[in-house]
Amino acid sequence: MLELKGIPGGAEAFEKAARFCYGVNFEISVENVAALHCAAEWLEMTEKSCEGNLAARADEFIAKAALITLSGAVTVLKSCQKLLPFAEKLRIVQRCVDAIGSKATHEANSPSRSPPDWWAAELAMLNPPFFQKALAAMKARGATPKTLSTSVAVYAGKSLPELLPLSSSCGRGPSPAASSAGTDRSTQRNFIESFIAILPTDHDTPLPVGFLCCLLRAAIFLNSSAASRRDLERRISTSLDQVAVGDLMAIAFDYSGQRLADLDSIRRIVTGFAEREVAGAVAQRTARVVDAFVAEIATEEDLPVSKFAGIAGALPKSSRRFDDDLYRAVDIYLKAHSGLDEIEREKACSVMDPLRLSYEARLHASQNKRLPLQVVLHALYYDQLKIRSGDAADEPPIVAVASGDDTLAKENEALRSELARMKLYLTDIQRSQGSSTGKSTTVMALPAPPVAGKKTSFFSSVSKKLGKLNPFRQGSKDTSTIEENVGVDLAKPRKRRFSIS
Repeated sequence: MLELKGIPGGAEAFEKAARFCYGVNFEISVENVAALHCAAEWLEMTEKSCEGNLAARADEFIAKAALITLSGAVTVLKSCQKLLPFAEKLRIVQRCVDAIGSKATHEANSPSRSPPDWWAAELAMLNPPFFQKALAAMKARGATPKTLSTSVAVYAGKSLPELLPLSSSCGRGPSPAASSAGTDRSTQRNFIESFIAILPTDHDTPLPVGFLCCLLRAAIFLNSSAASRRDLERRISTSLDQVAVGDLMAIAFDYSGQRLADLDSIRRIVTGFAEREVAGAVAQRTARVVDAFVAEIATEEDLPVSKFAGIAGALPKSSRRFDDDLYRAVDIYLKAHSGLDEIEREKACSVMDPLRLSYEARLHASQNKRLPLQVVLHALYYDQLKIRSGDAADEPPIVAVASGDDTLAKENEALRSELARMKLYLTDIQRSQGSSTGKSTTVMALPAPPVAGKKTSFFSSVSKKLGKLNPFRQGSKDTSTIEENVGVDLAKPRKRRFSIS
């Protein structure tokens, strides 16, 4: 019994080689020509033995038939996956890669048929290492970054259709766990990790940020390695100003869009952008996107304040001209989480600066019963300072209510009454303490509203004490002890509120 261990192509290739020796006809095709070439070399069926041997016939077929079309070159290269390293030694792999790079680049520049990106779908037949070689060959032949990014996106979508849509944005749909029940999850994970490892650099080929967000969502779903996820997070953070709110939502939620899957990745992405110290219009555009995203997730019932504050407060103050959008997100969060205690509410409010609100936002904040009292006082105090310094000539004072707004006037009056009651309470404490010390040691005096014509005012009497009420200074209540809920798996409400009331 003859044993031929290690022959390339196995028994099928050996059978065809034997038929060739006995003059039995058989078909050479793009599927088997690489195996025949490798088997012939292994069996020494070359020109050294006789002219027109099997190795020469196979090589001629590759040059004159297989490599003249893109699909033929891709098919031959795909068949080489099981013929390594013989196929590389015979340069079959390199010849196929060169043909693919030339023909794919030509088709991208001048499509010969529709759809225009049909050539990218052909490349999806390759495994990640061969696909990387094809990309390098295309780049060497002058393929544009857009051409390379298109091939990457189509390749990923064709390879993992259940996880990655072919469009640049991630949509919601049924969970892939139900639609791909027969698919080996481990195989998918290995593929996506290999694919992420061969992605071209940002400088050479900037990939669409929406595609990267979809890829990160798939990596999270497949529980890919931390290194793969960090690579994608770094790429997204460098283009965060181009991301859409829906892209960040795709990362945070699962495929159905009903349950939170990962907020830590979002925090690392925003933090990575902040560490680049980008300023100007790019920073402001990014801040608007982040603030809108935080407002979207603020209605999640069990969203911990630590995760909310970790994302909302990740960007520096210089990235926002005003904190109005951030205040809107905070107000939505406080409204959806009415059971927060004082420390947790201060933790949520610490992400914004009440002194950086516009007049309209300060006006709303002065009437907002959900905010801690210290935040309201600082918003009021800031306006009074501007009035006294003459910087607010064009802005009406926040305590002056338009004559036609009766509702707002009533709410302002209620606020003043509340502060007056606090004054009486603290005055009683002062008197009780003064009876033993004989001195007036009032901690904070809150006199009645100023009378017209007098120089003193309500805010001038408390201006020296309001700094102690600042929840954003070191002397405020300690919010560092609030523990972060690591495992977040939340049910998303069907309806959301996006406005402040």
